[in-house]
Formats: sequence, C-alpha cells, structure tokens
Amino acid sequence: MFTDFILNVPMGLLTIQKLYCLIEIVHSDLFTQHDCREILLPMMTDQLKYHLERQEDLEACCQLLSNILEVLYRKDVGPTQRHVQIIMEKLLRTVNRTVISMGRDSELIGNFVACMTAILRQMEDYHYAHLIKTFGKMRTDVVDFLMETFIMFKNLIGKNVYPFDWVIMNMMQNKVFLRAINQYADMLNKKFLDQANFELQLWNNYFHLAVAFLTQESLQLENFSSAKRAKILNKYGDMRRQIGFEIRDMWYNLGQHKIKFIPEMVGPILEMTLIPETELRKATIPIFFDMMQCEFHSTRSFQMFENEIITKLDHEVEGGRGDEQYKVLFDKILLEHCRKHKYLAKTGETFVKLVVRLMERLLDYRTIMHDENKENRMSCTVNVLNFYKEIEREEMYIRYLYKLCDLHKECDNYTEAAYTLLLHAKLLKWSEDVCAAHLTQRDGYQATTQGQLKEQLYQEIIHYFDKGKMWEEAIALGKELAEQYENEMFDYEQLSELLKKQAQFYENIVKVIRPKPDYFAVGYYGQGLPTFLRGKVFIYRGKEYERREDFEARLLTQFPNAEKMKTTSPPGDDIKNSPGQYIQCFTVKPKLDLPPKFHRPVSEQIVSFYRVNEVQRFEYSRPIRKGEKNPDNEFANMWIERTIYTTAYKLPGILRWFEVKSVFMVEISPLENAIETMQLTNDKINSMVQQHLDDPSLPINPLSMLLNGIVDPAVMGGFANYEKAFFTERYLQEHPEAHEKIEKLKDLIAWQIPFLAEGIRIHGDKVTEALRPFHERMEACFKQLKEKVEKQYGVRIMPSSLDDRRGSRPRSMVRSFTMPSSSRPLSVASVSSLSSDSTPSRPGSDGFALEPLLPKKMHSRSQDKLDKDDPDKEKKDKKKEKRNSKYQEIVDKEFKPTDIPLQQSEAVILSETISPLRPQRPKSQVINVIGSERRFSVSPLSPSSQQTPPPVTPRAKLSFGLQSSLELNGMTGVEVADIPPPLPLKGSMADYGNLMENQDLTGSPTPPPPPPHQRHLPPPLPSKTPPPPPPKTTRKQTSVDSGIVQ
Repeated sequence: MFTDFILNVPMGLLTIQKLYCLIEIVHSDLFTQHDCREILLPMMTDQLKYHLERQEDLEACCQLLSNILEVLYRKDVGPTQRHVQIIMEKLLRTVNRTVISMGRDSELIGNFVACMTAILRQMEDYHYAHLIKTFGKMRTDVVDFLMETFIMFKNLIGKNVYPFDWVIMNMMQNKVFLRAINQYADMLNKKFLDQANFELQLWNNYFHLAVAFLTQESLQLENFSSAKRAKILNKYGDMRRQIGFEIRDMWYNLGQHKIKFIPEMVGPILEMTLIPETELRKATIPIFFDMMQCEFHSTRSFQMFENEIITKLDHEVEGGRGDEQYKVLFDKILLEHCRKHKYLAKTGETFVKLVVRLMERLLDYRTIMHDENKENRMSCTVNVLNFYKEIEREEMYIRYLYKLCDLHKECDNYTEAAYTLLLHAKLLKWSEDVCAAHLTQRDGYQATTQGQLKEQLYQEIIHYFDKGKMWEEAIALGKELAEQYENEMFDYEQLSELLKKQAQFYENIVKVIRPKPDYFAVGYYGQGLPTFLRGKVFIYRGKEYERREDFEARLLTQFPNAEKMKTTSPPGDDIKNSPGQYIQCFTVKPKLDLPPKFHRPVSEQIVSFYRVNEVQRFEYSRPIRKGEKNPDNEFANMWIERTIYTTAYKLPGILRWFEVKSVFMVEISPLENAIETMQLTNDKINSMVQQHLDDPSLPINPLSMLLNGIVDPAVMGGFANYEKAFFTERYLQEHPEAHEKIEKLKDLIAWQIPFLAEGIRIHGDKVTEALRPFHERMEACFKQLKEKVEKQYGVRIMPSSLDDRRGSRPRSMVRSFTMPSSSRPLSVASVSSLSSDSTPSRPGSDGFALEPLLPKKMHSRSQDKLDKDDPDKEKKDKKKEKRNSKYQEIVDKEFKPTDIPLQQSEAVILSETISPLRPQRPKSQVINVIGSERRFSVSPLSPSSQQTPPPVTPRAKLSFGLQSSLELNGMTGVEVADIPPPLPLKGSMADYGNLMENQDLTGSPTPPPPPPHQRHLPPPLPSKTPPPPPPKTTRKQTSVDSGIVQ
C-alpha cells in the first residue's frame, strides 16, 4: 500500500517530501526486514534513477542511497545479495555518470563517490559477471560502460576527492578500486582479446588506469613513517605489487596485439618499473625486452622503442623517479635477456649500456638540480646535453642547452651563455625551411623559418659576446650575418646597424684594456666526491681579478669537508681510494695558439686576447735538481719539469672549466732554461719600450723597476751565474753537443744591450727631476754592463729603420708586436722562486723572469751620451766591426735556413728554425736570434753584397715580432707593465660576475682615448746641450731604409 502511495505521487511534484519520506522508511525497522525490502527496494531504486538522471534534489537522493547501502551492509538484516544486485543493475551506471558530470568543487562529490565505492564494495564476483549479462548482446554498451568506468577511476585517482591525510578512507577506496579493476580486466580477456573483437582504445585505457593506480601518491609506502607503513601493509598489503603483477600478465596476454602499443605504452610501463619496490621491478622490467623483441620481429629494429624510452626516462628521472638500484637492475635483467637472444645479443647490449649511461648522467643532474652550487648544476647539465648530442637526440639536446644558458645568465656568465646559444644556432641553416617545433623551444623567438630563427639567435649571441667583452667572436658572427643582410635579405637598414656595432667592436679591441683571467688546475680525489668529479682534473677559468687564494676559498666553500692538498704532484692510490675528499689546486699558464691569419707581426693589443682566450693547452712548471747540489751556482743542475694539460674543449666555452683529457711531461735542461729565461727578459724590455713609444702617457714606474732590476750591479747575478755554469771549458767538455746553445745564450745576452739602451733613453726623456739622480746612477750602471757584454759577447746593432718608428708611429694604445709561438720554444721564468708544493711567487730582481718582447733598434740620447763620454769610441767601433764580421761568418757557416734538430733527450721538445724574414740587402748583416728562431736581415752598410733591394711598399716599416708563452705559472711579466683597468663595482650577487656594459667604474680613471693619428714628436731634451746631429744618409740608403716591408 505504501509503495502504491509513492507511485501515485505525480513525478515532478512533492519530490523533496517524497524522498525524505523514503529516507524515514529506510530508517525504520520495516526496511530491515528482507521481505519488506523485496517490495520497497525496486520502487526506491526507480525513484532514485529518475531523479539522478534529471539532476533533481541530488542531496536528498545521495542521502537516501547512502542509507540504503548502510542497511544492506549490516549482518543482521538477512540476505542482501539480491538487493545489492538490484542496486547494481539500476543505479551503478547512473551513479557513475553522476560522479563524472559533477565538478571537483561540488559539495556532494565526496558523498556520491562514497556511495559508488559502497556499491562496488558489496558486489561479489558473480555480481560483476551478471553486470555484463545485463548489457545483452549490445557489445558497444559494454565497451561504453568500461570506458566510462576506466576514465572515472583514473580521474578519481589523479584528483582524489578526499584529503591526503584521510588515510583509511583513501586506502578503502583503493582496495575497492583494485578489486573492480581486476574484475574488469577479466572482462577484457574474455570479450575483447580475440582478433575479431579486439578493442585497442579500451585496452589502452586499462593500462593507463592500472599504471595511474600503481603510481598514485597515497600508495607510495616509502613516504610514510615506519609505524604507519607497517599498519597499512598489515591491513591492506602492498597494492602496488598486486596491480603490477596484473599489468604484467595483461601485457603478455596481448600476444600479436603488442606491437599496437609500441611505443605508446613505453612511458607508462617505465613509470611503473621506476616505483621503488624491488619485487615489482624484477617482475616488470622484462616487459621492456618483450617490447624490443616484438618491434624487432616486426621491423627488424627497435628504434621506436629506444627513442621513446630515452625521452620518457629523461622526464621521469628529472621528476624524481629512479635511483641507483633501478639502474643496476635494469642493466642486469635486460642484459641477461638480450644475451640469450640470437639476434638482439649485440644491438641489445649496446642499447642497455646507452640507457645506463644516460641514467648515470640524469641521476647526477637530479641530485644537484636544486643545489645552490650552480657550477655543479652546469657540469651535470653539460654531461647530459653532450650525451644527447652523441646519440643525435636534437630535441633533448636543445632542451638542455637552454637549461645551461639560463644558468649562465643567472650568474652573469655572458660569454658562456653566448657560446651555449651558438650551439643551437649551428643546428640551423640560412634557408626558408620551416622551423620544426623542437627548434623553437622559447616563446621569445617569433620565427617561422630556420633563417629567421638563426638571425634572431645571432643577434642575441652578439649581444652576449659584447657584454662579455668577446668582441672578436662578435665580429666573426657579425660578418656572417652581414653577408645575409647584404646579399640574401637585402635588409640594408639592419646591415647599417650591424656595421656600426662592428666598428665599435674594432675600436674596443684596440682601446679598451681587458683584464686577463688566470687559469687554475683543480684535481678532485677521494671516493667521497660526486661521481662526475671523482678522480678527474679540470682547468678552470678564473673570474676577473680573481687571485688563486680567492679561487681556492670559493672552491672549498662548495666542499666544506674537503681537504686541500699541499703539493702539486699527482696523488697516490691511498688518496684516490680513500673515503674522504681531497682537492688539489694550482695556477697554470695558458699556451698561446694564434689563428693562422696572424702570420705576420701583429699589435700586442690584438694578440693579447688570444693569450687568455681560445686556449686549450696549459702548462705548469716546477724546478727539479739532478746530480750533486752546487752551493755556489744553483743554475748548473736546475732542470725544469713542465707538465702540459690539454682540455676537452677550448676555453672559454659553454663552461668556465673543462676536463683535462691528456697530460704529458717534458724536462727542460738548465742551459735550455737559461736561454728561454734570457729570451723572456729581452722580450719584456722590448715590449715595454714599444708601449712607451706608442703611448707616452704611460707611467714610468714599471719601466724604472724593470731597467734597474737588470742593470744594477747589485742584482746582476744572472749573467755571472750563467757564465759560471755554462761558459766554462769543463762544461763544454762534459757537454760537447751544447756548443750551439751556448752561442745562442751569448747572443741573447748581447742583444739585451740595444734593448736596454732604448729603454734608458725613453726613461731619460720622461724622468722627473726628483728621480734624475736615480736615472743617472742607472745610466752609469748600464755603461759598465754594456762595456762588459760588448767586450765578451760582441755588439748588436738594430736596423736603423726601426728608429723611424719613434717619430712616425701613430699614437695609440699598447702596440707591441708578436709572432706565432710555434716559432720558438717555451721557457720557465724565475725558477728559483718556484716550488713543487706552492704557487710560484713573483719574479725577483734578477731581471730574467720576464715576459716576451720584440727586438728593435732604438737609438737613444742616453746612448749618445754614453758614446760621447767614451774617449776610445773610434777604436772600439773598429774592433766591434771586426768582431761582428768574424762572428757573422761563424753564424753563416753554422746556421742555414733549415730546421736544425737539437741533440737532447726525447722528453725535451725544442726546435731550432731559421727562416729569412725578407730578401737580404747589401752591406753589413745584423743577426736577430729569438728563442729557437733565427732571422737574418741585412743593413745597407755591409760590404759583402751589392744587391739592389726588391721593390717594397713605401709606407711599410720593419717590425720584429715574437712571443713566449712560458712565464711563471699563471703569472705574466706583462702584469708589471700593464696598467690594469679600474676594478668594477659588484653588479650581481651571482656566483660569477663580469664587468657590466654601462657600469660606472671607480678607482683609477679610465685611460683617455688615443689622439688622432699623428707622427710622434720627440720630447724636449732634459739637458741644455743639444745632441749631435744624426749622420747624413745617402739617397741609396734612404731608399732602402724607407722601403722595408713590415
């Protein structure tokens, strides 16, 4: 009667009252009786179905359904299986669709999910079988129902409607869902696996649902406390293992359909295998081999699988999944399977090793991804992008390029950021080809073609090179871009702007003094260090004005537990295998490698860039003693052990440091070291002389210290030491092969006199009255030195044409001239100040530990004065001419323009090359011996030849050039003479700082720009007596002197 009453209430009227009436009936004892439920429940389910489908009074409907399910769950209400079946048949799908249609912000979503969970919880196995039968022969209805259910479950798992800390509720829901998923999996196997009825999308949805269930946050037991984890395992077990085994079985059930899921299912399966549960990993990792095998049988390769797993592995590991144990298991399990396969043994093993290498790099990268130490982040980023470059995964390679570029910009490393972007630009062509999506990974680039993107990248790279003061690199790119603007795009407006920038870059090169960074070798030893550093040596490029002590302090702050090694010798196995951390750091000297275009003398301001940039080889030298120690003269047995380090790439580059890839060592004999040291001294004098000729505004103090350190008798031990050590009959008898080298050393000593004479002349012109006594004493010392050297080693006269440079050279910034380093050996400077366990100190006052310079004739007023004071000048001149002529005959006989190998041990790399700088001219010969290169030039006074000189360019002037890259380790003698730019204000709190483009500078004022080109006028004489007029030159001599090609 009550049922008839409810049914007679018109639909749409008194709905809420009707529903609450039914709720009261459910609460009464009437509903607890089985027979009454048989009559009431069908009517109630019909009412609920009607109103739920129309979204009417959902709160009351939910409350009624919840109360019904609560009663049916009780054990004291009689049999309920039939009643659960009625609810399943009429309401399960309706409730599912209601949940799907409701938003996550609905207040009732949690209640309806609880109702759905309660229905599924009370369903037995036969209920699921009966559910499928209710769809009849309509196969599409079953497919739709399973699709809806899989999508709903996946959404509820991904966006749980209950708070994370509702552990019991979430675990109960997961338990019910797991059972339902397994029941639906049986339906898939029974109805949708055969060839005729296979449903690809349905199976695909199942796998994605199962993996989502397995990887959900609430099931990751390792994230819980040990007590909570134990309770969950005791009550619910590890549901990840259960569903994982089910996924494995379902995959193998696919049979011939497996190929349809490759490569789409690689990512989900990988995500499942990365779950940190050992048994689960062992059970599911073999699925990868099955995928490889399946694709190989289909296409004779597994390229799709390989590409997909590499891409997905990158995202998964970066997202926090995976560990060292997974890498080991992956390697072991897959290698075992591959080696058993007839055709996959070799290619499969190669693939496994490749993935393992990738995992090593990705795990290192993830470990330091959020580290405050940006250097480690950069290193790991480069490791990963180099790997992707190696395997030609362009998309991933570009992705990590921009990660690295962002890190550099955070640290104001604009040079390194430019080099990083340049790697992307090199992948593009100057073409109208459509730009692939992976090539434009940044929203800032608005380009549709590769040419447009490359242009935008070049503009940005040039900007970064400008900020990093790498104007040479900016010019090179600008030329390439200008070619496109002029001949391809015909964009003359952009071309005009670009050429203006290039003009400014050229001006900056010759006018702006750039600070020279030091380079440091750093070795990391001990098992306590990260794998990407352990047991490796790196060459670091220091920051501007950064000393070794500051660099070490910065380095050790990154490794507070590390111990600094006290020696520079390679460590033993005890340190390498120890559990601690050991860091070795010392300064190294970059070896100059000039580009081929600089095959002629070049301005020092231009060459100085290449002394500390585009360098790949570095050297460290330390003294060693052989034989008995001689307390009177340490030079006789002072050998130099020189270690050459070669990095993987040139510096600077995409990093401020690179790993050392090769190391070799040579030994320099005491005599060879003396030759190199003397050459450096001569180079230093000549370089500073030319600097003062080019820019008279330079301060005189560095020149004063340099000259006084050489000519003062108190510090003239260098000559005497060499004479005692090498110029004795005993030494010649013991070393008969050293005759040529001894003559070379004597020649270098003799050549020092004209260099010193010009330096003293300039010093006399610029010295103040307060320092006049100092200068006069220095002149007196030089006079004694000159007499001694010319008497013992002969007279050297510079070509007269070099005098013209004093009056005709345009005034500019520092312009000493340099020839390629390949032309002469390296040297070790001031070996007495070096030690094997410390960074070498600055050179002493012996005057020999100095930088390279250029031989050049400088006729000075000081020299005139010295010559004038000499009463026996004419006699000396005749003797000098005779001695020079005799010496020249010896040289002409012994040295020809061919390579003459030195007689020495294999470890010493020295060569002696003589190459004429120009065709010989008549009259006397002047020999310029520089390092291992001998150049011959003939002045017009020699009677030995009456040839007419070849035609030459009238404005060209003679310039001798050379260089030496052997100085103190990491300390250049030029530093004494160079006037450093003012220190920059700190522009950033980042790890690295470069001088900012528009930054105000404090400290010493910026050097003024050079005046317009004009001939130098000699400064006024300090004395009242005018110098004697220069000798008149014949027309023939004038024409020869003015026609020397530079």
